[in-house]
Amino acid sequence: MAEKPQPGDTAPAFQAAVAGGDYEDGDTLSLIDLKGRKVVLYFYPKDDTPGCTKQACGLRDAWGEIGKKAAIFGVSIDPVKKHRKFIDKYELPFPLISDEDKALVEAYGVWVEKSMYGKKYWGTERTTFVIDEKGKVVAVFPKVKPAEHLDKLLEIL
Repeated sequence: MAEKPQPGDTAPAFQAAVAGGDYEDGDTLSLIDLKGRKVVLYFYPKDDTPGCTKQACGLRDAWGEIGKKAAIFGVSIDPVKKHRKFIDKYELPFPLISDEDKALVEAYGVWVEKSMYGKKYWGTERTTFVIDEKGKVVAVFPKVKPAEHLDKLLEIL
């Protein structure tokens, strides 16, 4: 398991399927495609769950302000088809990356052991990375709460 990249580190490269925004469902996106732009990768556990919906809708509602400042991508291990339903249901204006093979969550150190009701399981830690135009990590928000996510992003962007 990789450690979480920290501010000043080069962001791990990736190539993954994407849905929504300016992309056709299933298009392949890589970090290199985004060079020259500020990028926000926000990792979240699962489409259409209460916390993840709150986080996504917060970004949607502030899209006029935040969408001009960075290319924003949600990342979960859900398939593209499930992302499409989530995007359509909540009218999300930004793309979602499908990480079904868990390559991104592992590279970014957010595939972690969790515990609920005494049972241990593996899942995605809600964490956001802000990456500058040169591909360097400038901020990391580990275990960010959905209600605080937007304010933290606006502060750094």
